[in-house]
Amino acid sequence: MLVLFFQRHIIEGPMQVKSRNERMTVKDLKVGCQTFTWEMLGERFAGGPDDLLKAIADAGYAGIEITDTMIGRYADRPAEFATALRSAGLTLVSFAFGSKSGFTLKESIGADLETAKRWIDFAAAFPGALVSMGSATVVSDGPRDDRFPIAAEFYNKAGELGRKAGVEIAVHPSSHHNTLLFDRADYDRIFALIDPSLVGWVPDTGHILRGHEDMIDTLTTYRDRIRYVHLKDVDAGGTWAMLGKGVCDTQAVIDVASAAPHFNGWLVLEEESETAAADPAAAVKTNRQTMHGYVA
Repeated sequence: MLVLFFQRHIIEGPMQVKSRNERMTVKDLKVGCQTFTWEMLGERFAGGPDDLLKAIADAGYAGIEITDTMIGRYADRPAEFATALRSAGLTLVSFAFGSKSGFTLKESIGADLETAKRWIDFAAAFPGALVSMGSATVVSDGPRDDRFPIAAEFYNKAGELGRKAGVEIAVHPSSHHNTLLFDRADYDRIFALIDPSLVGWVPDTGHILRGHEDMIDTLTTYRDRIRYVHLKDVDAGGTWAMLGKGVCDTQAVIDVASAAPHFNGWLVLEEESETAAADPAAAVKTNRQTMHGYVA
C-alpha cells in the first residue's frame, strides 16, 4: 500500500504514525501555513519565497504548503529549498499546483501529466511531502458532466506517477469560480471515479462550507481519503472570514480528521479573507494564535 510507504518515510518532526484504528492525540497534530494568502494579492505581492518562509516561521508554524506560483527561484533547486526550509525551521507539508486547463481538457492531459511529474520529482526530495492537485475547473464550452471523467483520468494517472516516485498525491476541490467540484453531488461524482489507492483528498473546510449543507457529514463519508486538512473559515453567507470568526467547527473537523486512517497529522491554515488581503503576515500569525486553543 502506498500509504505504508509514505508512513515509513516520515522522518521529520515529533509526529508518531498511528495504526488505522488508533486516534491521534493533540501532540500528534502539527500546524502548517498555505502560501495562497500571499498569492491572491497578485502583483501587490512583490516578495519572493524567502519572504514567505520568514513570515510563516515568525508566525510560529511548523510547516508550509507552497504552490507552483510562489516557489520562485527554487523551482528547479529542491536541494537549495531544503536548506532554506531547515534554516527557517519549517517542513514542506505539500507542494500544490494547478493548470490553465482546469484538468478538464482531454487534449491537455499529456501536458498536465508532464507538469505533475515535474512537481512530484520536486516533492520526492522532501520525505513525507505530498503533491496537491488543484480543483478541476470548467474552462471551455460543452456539457459540464463530460468534464468529470476527464478530470478523473488526469488525477488517476498523476496518482500512478506519484506511486512510482513514492510520493502521495491528493486532490484539493475548491469553491472558486467555475469549479467542477463545488457541492456534495460533485464530490460524490468525482470520488466515484478516482482510485482511492492512488489519489487522496485534501479537504478544505472553507470550500466545503460554501457548497455543502453538512461539512462534517462530507468529511466523515470520505474520511478514508483524507491525507491532511486545509482549515479555513467563512461566515454564514459564505464570505471568507478569519479562522474562528465564522461558522467552521474547528474542533469537530479535528475530531473527524484525527480518526481518519490515512491522515498524516497536518492541519494547514489557509486565509483568504479581506483581513488577510490587507496584511497577510499579520493575518496568518493571528490564525496560528487562534489554533493554540486546539494545538500547542
